[in-house]
Amino acid sequence: MSLLDRAATMRDAEVTPRRSLATVVAVVFIDLLGFGIIIPVLPFYVRSFGVSDVFIGLLAASYSLMQFGFAPLLGRLSDSRGRRPVLVLSLLANAAAWTLFGLAAEFGAAFGVVGALGVLFGARMLAGAMGGNIAAAQAYIADVTPKEKRAASLGLVGAAFGLGFVFGPALGAVFASDPVVTAADALFPAFIPATPYSLPSFAAAGLSLCAVLAALLFLPEPERKRPANGRSGLVSTFRTALADAELRPLVLVFLVSSVAFSGVQVVFIPFAADAFGYAEAQAGLLLTYIGVLGVLNQGVVVRALSRRFPNGRLALGGAALLCVALAALPFAGPIGSLLPAALSLFGEGPALVVLLFVLALLSTGNGLLNVGIAAMVSDAAGEESQGVAFGVTQGAGSLGRTVGPPVMAALYVLARPAPFELGAVLTLGTVAILLPLARATR
Repeated sequence: MSLLDRAATMRDAEVTPRRSLATVVAVVFIDLLGFGIIIPVLPFYVRSFGVSDVFIGLLAASYSLMQFGFAPLLGRLSDSRGRRPVLVLSLLANAAAWTLFGLAAEFGAAFGVVGALGVLFGARMLAGAMGGNIAAAQAYIADVTPKEKRAASLGLVGAAFGLGFVFGPALGAVFASDPVVTAADALFPAFIPATPYSLPSFAAAGLSLCAVLAALLFLPEPERKRPANGRSGLVSTFRTALADAELRPLVLVFLVSSVAFSGVQVVFIPFAADAFGYAEAQAGLLLTYIGVLGVLNQGVVVRALSRRFPNGRLALGGAALLCVALAALPFAGPIGSLLPAALSLFGEGPALVVLLFVLALLSTGNGLLNVGIAAMVSDAAGEESQGVAFGVTQGAGSLGRTVGPPVMAALYVLARPAPFELGAVLTLGTVAILLPLARATR
């Protein structure tokens, strides 16, 4: 083989993993974009059936509960049957779930409120069961990326999440707008509903189908070691992972941090309204700010830091920043009142500057913790069980997201700072777990 031929072969070997990485991140982004579209309309969709806002929280919990049960199984299935088939299957199911979600009002007209709610819950539970596709995507990235580059590559999944939540809600608002609904109503046949709730749902379904097409056309099945056994029970999957001395503390960190962060997420908008007097538009801008920070942190900051620090230290530093941010968040207003008026921003006073700074700490800490832990999970798992490991951690995170929101919401009613301070205490516990692990990775 000539020198030129050898160089071309080496170049192709580098391009293929890079192209595969870009494709799987794009597939995740397209899917998350569809999820983000629904965010601004879901509360109003539920309220349109004349039921309590409690059902909004129950819908979120039903999704996370199903993800808890199925993420480990999808992860193991991706180990035994392949990453690509699991991704395609889950995306097809998501398309079906979003289509069903958009038809809830039609079922409500035929079977009443119970029928509509049954369809909403059925659609969210189906989407939750297939929500373990993130574990398959993470395992895919681990398959095509060398260990020393996995933290940086896994950060791209977090960046895709952030982009989905930045652009998704804006698209959702467009599809729910009166001009678009009016135009769709004129174009659609009579049996397809065109409402501010059905159009965003159908758009999300269409994006999932686009992700399916991208996966089928451009995503090759990666080479990997396959597991020796085919046991796939939920209990046995968790038992196997928790029996591993390296994985056990990481799964615990995933669970505890998910309880803390998801709980704070659900009370943040009420907190912004109660503590700062912010209305929907201002709260939406804060969410956009957080989303942009998430993209920058996980797509740029984490990638840069991962080249200088081992994964254990990334996770430990992230947990420490997250702990400080959660403890400081409920006191952003009082701290701002102590600062000179010259630090005012957009005429909102220094309190806004403090709030934006604390949210930047929160986003950075969460990004470092999530990516650091994901990379540590990949390192701790065998090459033949990446899907199982990521499936178990995703399942633990889903369990945390099932428990955290209702607990933190109840605490918020009792005392405004309580959920943030509990979140800080829980995160401090993860610091204690990660400290010896970080020392071991020097």
